[in-house]
Amino acid sequence: MAIEVRIPTILRSYTGGAKSVQGSGSTLGELLVNLDAEHDGLRARLVDGENLRRFVNVYLNDEDVRFLGGLDTPVSDGDTVTVLPAVAGGSVPA
Repeated sequence: MAIEVRIPTILRSYTGGAKSVQGSGSTLGELLVNLDAEHDGLRARLVDGENLRRFVNVYLNDEDVRFLGGLDTPVSDGDTVTVLPAVAGGSVPA
């Protein structure tokens, strides 16, 4: 088994258009390093130094990893990691 990582449309150029990819590792950080070996540049879009980028949300089995330990969050075979870019916006007052 492996860990499924769901990729948002904006990052699919790094995965050859794939909506999800498989990876391995014992922590989220190790998983991202593993994925970067196959999908060069993906990790750099998600990680800034030693932390997740501010405007990227990552969920492990529907739980926000920022509340689970960030890049040190343990992951296991069969887990699902979902990457979502933060979206901001609204309307300009008339």
